[in-house]
Amino acid sequence: MNTSSSVYRISKMVQKDVMLEWRQKYSVYGLLLYLCSAIFAINVLQERPEPEVWNSLFWIILLFVSVNAVAKSFLQEHKHRGIYYFTVHHPREIIISKLIYNVVLMIGMSLVSLLLFTVLLGSPIMNFPKFLLMVIVGGMSLSLLFTLLSAIASKAGGNSALIAILGFPLVVPQLILLADLSKPLFQTMLVLGWWKFFIVLIALDVLVVLLSVILFPYLWKE
Repeated sequence: MNTSSSVYRISKMVQKDVMLEWRQKYSVYGLLLYLCSAIFAINVLQERPEPEVWNSLFWIILLFVSVNAVAKSFLQEHKHRGIYYFTVHHPREIIISKLIYNVVLMIGMSLVSLLLFTVLLGSPIMNFPKFLLMVIVGGMSLSLLFTLLSAIASKAGGNSALIAILGFPLVVPQLILLADLSKPLFQTMLVLGWWKFFIVLIALDVLVVLLSVILFPYLWKE
């Protein structure tokens, strides 16, 4: 693959996804409505949660946002459109464009979630810069994982239930890691070794990207 032309085609694929999302604004509005409703419900039930509860609720809400925002990325593609893509794009260009678009979308949703949590539930965060970094990387991690799962599910009959079946054993350890990394940021005490576990999280993201780029061409041929 020619690098410059490949980058150009990837950028066009990302642009196409942005335009489709813009035309179907109801999906983004639905996500925002879901976020507002869920956080408002938490506010009604427990106005100022304890820091550990706040942390757990935040990542659980972000998980469901990721499922709704990212998991549909391949499942919503029509079969005939997929055949057309196969004739004009290399499979790696398709998966990379989806990863880029979903990462940007999920980072945006993660920041909106943090804003709504802060406004409606208060902010017990003691180390906000690190937590903001965790929100960005956490949103990116969830989007990468569910993009890969969506690609697998789309080539296995397009059954969305397969995402839940495959995703559960993969996303639970990731959620635990995200919650454990965030927990010290609600305390004033210094935690040694925090960056080591953060690097582990980054390494897992890199692994998911590599698996996506390596495996997707074989999935696409099926």
